[in-house]
Amino acid sequence: MNSDRSLLDKDWRSGEYHKNQVKSIWVLIILGVILAAAVLLSLWAGSYETPVTELLRGIVDKAGDPKINVVVRNVRLPRICTAVIAGAGLGVVGCVLQVILDNPLASASTLGVSQGASFGAAFAIIGLHAGTQSGGSVWISLAAFAGSMGVAVVILGLSGLSQISPESIVLAGVAISSMFTGATTLLQYFADEVELTTLTFWTFGDLGSAGWEQIRFMFLVVLIVSIYFIMHRWDFNALLAGAETAQSLGIHVRRLILINMVLCCFTASTIVSHVGLINFIGLVAPHIVRKLVGNNHVYLIPGTILAGASLLLLGDLLARTIISPVVLPIGAITSFLGGPLFLYLLFKRGKGAC
Repeated sequence: MNSDRSLLDKDWRSGEYHKNQVKSIWVLIILGVILAAAVLLSLWAGSYETPVTELLRGIVDKAGDPKINVVVRNVRLPRICTAVIAGAGLGVVGCVLQVILDNPLASASTLGVSQGASFGAAFAIIGLHAGTQSGGSVWISLAAFAGSMGVAVVILGLSGLSQISPESIVLAGVAISSMFTGATTLLQYFADEVELTTLTFWTFGDLGSAGWEQIRFMFLVVLIVSIYFIMHRWDFNALLAGAETAQSLGIHVRRLILINMVLCCFTASTIVSHVGLINFIGLVAPHIVRKLVGNNHVYLIPGTILAGASLLLLGDLLARTIISPVVLPIGAITSFLGGPLFLYLLFKRGKGAC
């Protein structure tokens, strides 16, 4: 009787797992459709109204109207690609940070990683005058990476202390963010008009300033890092069961955390150095997908990539059209999106601890 019951339980569990697999695959398909629809809508929306078919032909420079080719290839398409790549990168970084730090409130913006990268880039723009020099983007990227890694060292040090709770780590991230934001503001007093204008637009978040060369570099970074994260999806699943369980399965936990923290900081700093500060995408996207597919990183990581890209693209669409032709700063739009969720998660965890 007991053996029959165990067989039935096994069949039920395998049936439930198969249902979850099918559900998760459908979620990924739907997220892909939403992203494709957001791309088409962003391509169409704007002051220069044209049929979608003409816009699609303009992508390959074959539209009947030369103005369409210019609008599509030089204005809308680079902005769309930047939003998709940056949103995907920030989303997957937030997803990985949450699992390696065992903290659902973790993301590049809430831990201060983005703010550290922002200060590094601001220092390069103002202190090293990299914004007006040829090859200055390289120095900006290096300085942004150095700033984000400085924050990462502090966060890793705090997370290694057993008495520090996940909420305390986030509060430490808020303090670090405030310090770097203050330091960035202080740098503005030493900037000339050109540098101050560059830094002001950059700190708001700007998806329209990246050229095709910068877009290709961001794409390459996000692609390679995302592939690495997907290859280690089972390691992340094991880490959910605890560090001791993961070690018993042959995973070098400390090395896993260190390597992924460096990759997360590198990705976040690359994005920040090219598009400026964009908050909360890395917090919102993983939680939306987690509600739909659960904690299985086999589906959570690609789902977060798609959701992050869609969220930033839709946020940019809102920023461009809500009071057209004025384009609102994308950083403000995403902050309005992520702020309430951050407060909800913080109070929810606080109640759970009581």
